[in-house]
Amino acid sequence: MHSSYFLSKYFVCFQILAIQIFVRYVSSLNLTNAYLHHKCLVDQGKYKPGSEYEENLNHLINHISSTQKFPDGFTHTSHGEAPNFITIVFQCRGDSYGSRCSSCYATAVAELRKRCQRYKGGIIWYDQCFLDVSPRKNDYKNIFSMHNPKNVIEGTESFNKKTRDFLYELMVEATRPNRPNKNMFFYAAGEKRLGEKKLYAMVQCAQDILHCKGCLEWSIKELPKCCDAKQGARVLGTECSLRYELYPFLRS
Repeated sequence: MHSSYFLSKYFVCFQILAIQIFVRYVSSLNLTNAYLHHKCLVDQGKYKPGSEYEENLNHLINHISSTQKFPDGFTHTSHGEAPNFITIVFQCRGDSYGSRCSSCYATAVAELRKRCQRYKGGIIWYDQCFLDVSPRKNDYKNIFSMHNPKNVIEGTESFNKKTRDFLYELMVEATRPNRPNKNMFFYAAGEKRLGEKKLYAMVQCAQDILHCKGCLEWSIKELPKCCDAKQGARVLGTECSLRYELYPFLRS
């Protein structure tokens, strides 16, 4: 009897420990800011050390660092005159504004300088932000996709359809005029029960984009090409992005 009681007590303690570890694991998902991808815009060429272009670039980077608090997680700032005109567009994920956004900006600037050394243009993406040093074009060229390596095993057609339908719902919410929280402009996130599973998703557009709905529609239509029946996927660009997972990945 004592042995049975000891084993029962041990099992309960093990369950509690497992739950605590799981909670910490899920919480850590909200804190990651992993590097995702970068692109050096080689067609724009390189600048020379000490050039006017470099001076303008450093001025703009430092100006944003010292003046922007990122209350809405976005900046589109320019400096200089042609041919040394520079534009920086930076945006944070909708749950990462304020101090988290400032931290992501510093990380993105430092890493882009390393990965695209002296290139005039470049883009870098992280979990929580992207940085674009380049002319702005609404052409969807700078878009890439990522997906969870695991597939949904059963009911794949239903899963794909319900996932796309949910992303369309979020798109409508993100582009709805007169939203009460203006800091959430062009951003929406949520969760939806799919049988025994729960789907988590978000959509977001750059705040200077002219056609947010069109960009998100295009991205949703890309999912069957890149990420059919995947348990999680992202389509990311400088105009808009979306993501879905079967686990929580956003700050609440």
